[in-house]
Amino acid sequence: MKNPRVLALSLALCLASASAIVTRMASGQAGLAQNRGAALITPERLREYLTYISSDDLEGRNTFSEGLGLAAAYIADRIKEAGVKPGGDHGTYFQRVSVLGVKSTNRSTLTVEVNGRTRTFRNGEGASFPKNVGGKQTVTLNQVEFVGYGLHLDAGHNDYKGLDVKGKAVVWLGTGPRAIGNAQRFIGERASLATDEMGALATIGPATDRAFGAANEPAAGGGRGGARDAQPDFTTVQNLDLPQKPEVIASDELLEFLFSAADMKYADLKAKADAREESLPRFVLKGVKLTFNIDADYQVVNTRYTRNIVGIVEGTDPQLKNTYVAFGAHYDHLGYMQGVLPAGQTDRIFNGADDDGSGTATIIALARAFALGPKPKRSLLFVWHAGEERGLYGSRYFADYPEVPIDRIVTQLNIDMIGRNKDNLESESNAVYAVGSDRISTELHNILVGANESLSRPLRINYDMNDSTDPERIYYRSDHFSYAAKGIPIIFFFTGLHPDYHRVSDSIEKIDFEKMSHIAQLVYTIGWNVANLDHPPARDFLGPRMGKGSTGRLSIR
Repeated sequence: MKNPRVLALSLALCLASASAIVTRMASGQAGLAQNRGAALITPERLREYLTYISSDDLEGRNTFSEGLGLAAAYIADRIKEAGVKPGGDHGTYFQRVSVLGVKSTNRSTLTVEVNGRTRTFRNGEGASFPKNVGGKQTVTLNQVEFVGYGLHLDAGHNDYKGLDVKGKAVVWLGTGPRAIGNAQRFIGERASLATDEMGALATIGPATDRAFGAANEPAAGGGRGGARDAQPDFTTVQNLDLPQKPEVIASDELLEFLFSAADMKYADLKAKADAREESLPRFVLKGVKLTFNIDADYQVVNTRYTRNIVGIVEGTDPQLKNTYVAFGAHYDHLGYMQGVLPAGQTDRIFNGADDDGSGTATIIALARAFALGPKPKRSLLFVWHAGEERGLYGSRYFADYPEVPIDRIVTQLNIDMIGRNKDNLESESNAVYAVGSDRISTELHNILVGANESLSRPLRINYDMNDSTDPERIYYRSDHFSYAAKGIPIIFFFTGLHPDYHRVSDSIEKIDFEKMSHIAQLVYTIGWNVANLDHPPARDFLGPRMGKGSTGRLSIR
């Protein structure tokens, strides 16, 4: 008779072995299901979609045009054929996007207290606020940091190096050192750098910022009387009642008072900034308290409409199907040139085959693959955004007026231009740029890396454009940013700019459909993996760490 302990041990080993076999079988079945779905995305299918999307019949798909309407109808027809459920208004595939022209009556003020002395600066009287300051609010901050020029250009010039400005107000001066040359995009977006990347709660810049399109842009139309009074001060699709982080352009009078108790006086700092010295000193403005009283009334003076297309593939898990992995692309482009064409030119239509016909066609193929193939646990949300070229109209509207609860979107995967090689370089033939994968969720970044490694032929993922010093600031320029601004983990897929970008020569014969399908299968795999996680990708908001020369996974803290 065998020892009972031996029998128990044998039984335990058998059970463990059986469990491992079941786990491997389940994993293998999941892998087979994933592969069956990805196999539905083919170069031929993508070519079929893009042939129509980028055709002259659609007249360049300009926002508010008949051509964009034809594109919307085509997309809706294709996903309906595949069995994708409508996700738009009133049981349709369409979400109407209201584009508002708004007049602003802005009574906002900034009260500055320095060591017990107080002065209040009204909008237009020493302090200039943007025309759109968002909803009424009062923001009081007693942590104020002077950050020199307020620029982060590269390792050689980073005014935020070693500083933590989260939850603080930041102040800067000047336009940067002479050595930086042309850095207009960085100068004009210092407020975005401070609030969106560095976590500041308010910004104050000098009057020179007006030259770079910062706060207090003039009203469209200008002048007095007649029809001009009905001209909007700004155009928006966003909810005007939502709060925004205060942004002020300050007069010399305001800045002189702000620095009145500092060790270094404003006149001396301004002289250094005007001389464009290599660096400015950085320091805390002690004894300073700022109170931003945001108070504006808005009147809508005109409205135009366009449409997002929205589809849903329902997940299989009774609980997880109430959460979503979102896929997006913009389907608009630049329309066509009017008037007399330049000598020798005959083509006037911006077909936008790569920008963003490639993304548009790919999202159709992804929706079809998930609808006809195996279903993951979570639901899949597909949105074709309108008006990206006008200022992220469709995605900003969807983020403020979502067709599903915004807090149930666990990830957004955005595709904008994946049909070509950067600068037409052959060396870029297997490359795709991933932007933003690490900024909100380290876990999502590692899912991207793992998904790529699982492909039979992994892509070369380049993170150069995710670098915080990227001069094009790509992270802020496509629809994913509307979701990221709501705290949703995103990845933006892009293959780089080329000589045909925003030209009539961006046409279908230059598209690499094999490369498109390869990237589409990577996006499918990431979406599949996230949709089958038993938890949403963890949000740690650690910012951009993957940059120039980066590869591989990141450690999760």
